[in-house]
Amino acid sequence: MSDATLHATDHNPDDFVVQIADQVESFLVAVTEVAKGDEPGLAVPFLLLEVSQLLLAGGRLGAHEDIVPDERYEPDPGFEPDADELRENLARLLEPVDVYSEVFDPYEPRKAPVPARISDDLADVIADLRHGMVHYRAGRTTEALWWWQFSYFSNWGSTASATLRALHSVLAHIRLDQPLEELNGLDTDQSPLGDETLEFEAGRVMEEEIGGQLGLGPVK
Repeated sequence: MSDATLHATDHNPDDFVVQIADQVESFLVAVTEVAKGDEPGLAVPFLLLEVSQLLLAGGRLGAHEDIVPDERYEPDPGFEPDADELRENLARLLEPVDVYSEVFDPYEPRKAPVPARISDDLADVIADLRHGMVHYRAGRTTEALWWWQFSYFSNWGSTASATLRALHSVLAHIRLDQPLEELNGLDTDQSPLGDETLEFEAGRVMEEEIGGQLGLGPVK
């Protein structure tokens, strides 16, 4: 992609920055609407769809060459609304399935799962995306692209990916009638569970759900 395209300030729909900004804006609007709770029964499938589409934008940013901002230091973006209200609304909406277990880095050996929240993850992703959107709306298109690409690698890409897996798992258990009763009560606000405890509970779930199909014995 040429510098002329990267630094374009018009709204040509073929411009890379415009396409990414459109996908980011679509995600921000859609998740905000879901968080209102008007259709709670559709919250999980809607979020699954929106996070999947956002990760397409992330994949495009990740595959793109490194984007270099116009200025050495990031300009002050000005006021940015926090995502606390959205986080709280999503937590209430997703309460039965909000907490899940996640491994942060699959390439770090012997890392046990830790508790996470879908509501926290989505709020964190939105905060990153909003930050870039402030630059984009101010006409600092290269700065916006740089921030979205940088934060994709450093935070929101892995966070959104973990959230997608959690949402997919929720729908899969619902559609396949496979409850996760053993993980009920797992909470990031409680005293931290020991790694061995969480690993054992996750193992029991997998043993009950698929172990028999694979000919595995009980988890010790």
